[in-house]
Amino acid sequence: MKYISTRNINRVVSGAQAIVEGISPDGGLYVPEKFPVLSDGDWQKLKQMDYTERAAYVLSLYLDEFTYEELLGFAKEAYGRFYGDDPCPLVKVDEKLFFLELWHGPTCAFKDMALTMLPHLLTASKRKLGENGKTLILTATSGDTGKAAMEGFRDVEGTGIIVFYPSEGVSDMQRRQMITQEGDNVCVCAIKGNFDDAQSAVKRIFTSSAAAEKLAENGWKLSSANSINWGRLAPQIAYYVSAYCDLINAEEIKAEEKVTFVVPTGNFGDILAAYYAMRMGVPVAKLVCASNSNRVLTDFFQTGKYDTHRKFVETISPSMDIIISSNLERLLFEYSGRDDKLTAERMEQLKKEGEYTISGEELAKIRGLFGCGCCDENQTKATIAEYFDEYGYLIDPHTAVAAGVYDKEKEQDGVCVVVSTANAYKFPADVLEAVEDKRENDPYKAAKELSESTATEIPEPLCGLDERPVRFTKVIDKSEIDEFVLKEAALRA
Repeated sequence: MKYISTRNINRVVSGAQAIVEGISPDGGLYVPEKFPVLSDGDWQKLKQMDYTERAAYVLSLYLDEFTYEELLGFAKEAYGRFYGDDPCPLVKVDEKLFFLELWHGPTCAFKDMALTMLPHLLTASKRKLGENGKTLILTATSGDTGKAAMEGFRDVEGTGIIVFYPSEGVSDMQRRQMITQEGDNVCVCAIKGNFDDAQSAVKRIFTSSAAAEKLAENGWKLSSANSINWGRLAPQIAYYVSAYCDLINAEEIKAEEKVTFVVPTGNFGDILAAYYAMRMGVPVAKLVCASNSNRVLTDFFQTGKYDTHRKFVETISPSMDIIISSNLERLLFEYSGRDDKLTAERMEQLKKEGEYTISGEELAKIRGLFGCGCCDENQTKATIAEYFDEYGYLIDPHTAVAAGVYDKEKEQDGVCVVVSTANAYKFPADVLEAVEDKRENDPYKAAKELSESTATEIPEPLCGLDERPVRFTKVIDKSEIDEFVLKEAALRA
């Protein structure tokens, strides 16, 4: 299996090289030359497997430089760090309504599903390419990716990791997870700005030849833990395939019966993985893109115009507080007929003018598969309260955005899976306020009260966070990001 750039289809690399590079030198994102399609025989095997086996099987179809046994070993190590019997259980909440819980990993967020695998894929890819140098993981986070990436790459030999997050744009629990992160090779820094500022800076550094030269002087080569990296995105495809197998095994659906997935998303990676699963043969009725008050994706799917000229809103679902959704580029590439020149032109227009518009024909095709909707703050809180009152099921604000969109946009008659992306206790103050109509700003007191009032347990990875020593306190202006990276790389040479 080879990979090509969305901005230059003549840029052809192996899977290992795509993972090591993270992003193409032309600024494009790597995509598979073609999508593997699951046969009846594949489905029969997958249905009998546990999650680690399914993940390895799906990845083996995309990363044929690796053996299934290699990938299975990685998966067992990665998901062996999760709590509970199943890394991503499918929970039935109502008739034909299921929640896919992706937050049973070490940081209690869906990013663990990929970021516990990525270090294994990256280090093994380097070996296959014969690269012995050091890799600097450069990552922007809107809340969850940073902690999951640092936890995954903590003390991994031959790697360093630098994470940037918006100083005022994450929850107290998310911030505390990051600034107390252990590991000699990790670094996290807050910026005066939002996620888009951090992500734009990271992309700029990746495509800067001057930065590459300076980093190389200190023995570093860049890679990414954001979902622009194929090694981060590919493991996410597996849980959609697995969810479909679980529905069949539970006799909730028949083979080949179509399912709707509702996905809360900001950077478009999670729902893009669902689209790739559909291209592999998962029968999908609809993919519903759920947005919060930063409704840039909702507006795009309704009008065909991607417009960043809007007020940035800080919400109680901070991991979705994103205006520039990087992975949408991969979808546009597919629906343009894999037109790399057009994709590059649109991304350049977005960079210079802050907007672009796709054709009516493209939009019609996209809307044939994708639905959309958004929830404001009041609707999000009301959904959290509703699902606990009606079902005794506690959800976090990001999952509530998806559940709220599902409630408003019910059009399908079949089974629906809402993707649950974080544990409610990562946002205890907001969830407590929604459920009990009581505000407690101290996240640790709020977590305790939430546990007592709902008779639910605080997950072990979040216990005792307030007692862990703070290691990182640096806050810089967004204009200082490039300089900060080069200085940290020199210090860690």
